[in-house]
Amino acid sequence: SAQVRGLCGTFNGDQRDEFTTPEGDVELGVAAFANAFRAAGACPALGPGIPDPCDGFPGSRERAEAACAVLMGPAFQ
Repeated sequence: SAQVRGLCGTFNGDQRDEFTTPEGDVELGVAAFANAFRAAGACPALGPGIPDPCDGFPGSRERAEAACAVLMGPAFQ
């Protein structure tokens, strides 16, 4: 069977190993896992708290809420 690895997880039905790093270690936190895939100097390391993606893009929260409203609406029930 094919094996999946990386930022999308392992896709093997076992959530305990979803945060497997390129070195084969299993991280417990999202930030440490994401930082394991970071190219040195390419972007800042994530801190212990994950930033809200809407904070960096004005108006994104409203657009996201409007798009999600469609998915939560009667068309998809």
